[in-house]
Amino acid sequence: MRNVVTWMRRKDEKYFAPFLARYPDIKIWNAARRKVPLEQMNGLLLTGGPDVAPEFVNQPVPDPSILDKDMDADRDRWEFEAIKHALDRGLPLFAICKGMQTLNVALGGTLHLDIPGHNLPEMKTHDLQPLRSDRGARHRFEKVNSSHHQAIDQLGQGLEIESWCAIDDIIEQVRLRDHPFALAVQYHPERGTIYDELFDDFITRVRDAGKGEIE
Repeated sequence: MRNVVTWMRRKDEKYFAPFLARYPDIKIWNAARRKVPLEQMNGLLLTGGPDVAPEFVNQPVPDPSILDKDMDADRDRWEFEAIKHALDRGLPLFAICKGMQTLNVALGGTLHLDIPGHNLPEMKTHDLQPLRSDRGARHRFEKVNSSHHQAIDQLGQGLEIESWCAIDDIIEQVRLRDHPFALAVQYHPERGTIYDELFDDFITRVRDAGKGEIE
């Protein structure tokens, strides 16, 4: 059995459960609920959540009032450590929304700390936001359910853009060069019905990753 580790909020579990239930040979370990030995993971799933805490970002925060009130420095610290483990070992990594921002920061990038027009209520579960994608992108969607108030500004080292918002060029999908599989998306595939291929691709890579099982 392969092990995927994550830090997932309780309120997000209901969205991920239908996707993850399709892979009975994959064990999901939620660090929000219990201690997880990172050395035994076969893949890392970075999920959505509150803003990265100011002490971790690679830039000044002139107006802290624009940030989420429920930031979690303990989660950020764990995720940065998990990212380092995954990248050092060449393990598959799939990052969603806050996870994409965390990955970018971990690689030395910066963020737009507050952007307009990307967190309307109808964007949470409906595929409304048009994208334009690089021809080399493995996964391409015409419209996505993107809901967020922060986004990538300066790219972290090794990241390449795969998709942008067709309206304002906000980065919506990136990949990490020279890594077996590291895909990050700003939209929310766990809340949609057209994104099975993303989870299937990630899990296929996890099945091929190094052996190990958490006791």
